Amino acid sequence: MNILIFLAPASVAIALVGLGAFWWTLRNGQYDDPLGDASRILVDDEGPLGG
Repeated sequence: MNILIFLAPASVAIALVGLGAFWWTLRNGQYDDPLGDASRILVDDEGPLGG
């Protein structure tokens, strides 16, 4: 049972790090243009020989 004293705060800390990373991506505009990103993946910028 003593392991719970370590695991509970560790899991909360990992969750807070994940939440902080998600908040950072929101504030830096990572999700601003999902439709444009979806369209750009279909465009082939390279020629038929890959260059």
